[in-house]
Amino acid sequence: MDAESRDETTQDSAEAAARRSRFGTLPEPVRLEDTVEERPATRRDPARDAYDPHEWLVRYCL
Repeated sequence: MDAESRDETTQDSAEAAARRSRFGTLPEPVRLEDTVEERPATRRDPARDAYDPHEWLVRYCL
């Protein structure tokens, strides 16, 4: 084996080691809960939401 082929072999094994360290394992699985973002479709309207549906229970039943 001459010096040039040894250098290529060393370079190839170094590249293979770098490739294995970067791509050798799969990434961690992503949970389904982490893939969904829930946001309200519209903004909250205080004028519309001023009515408390439970208020009449307190006002008329107690």
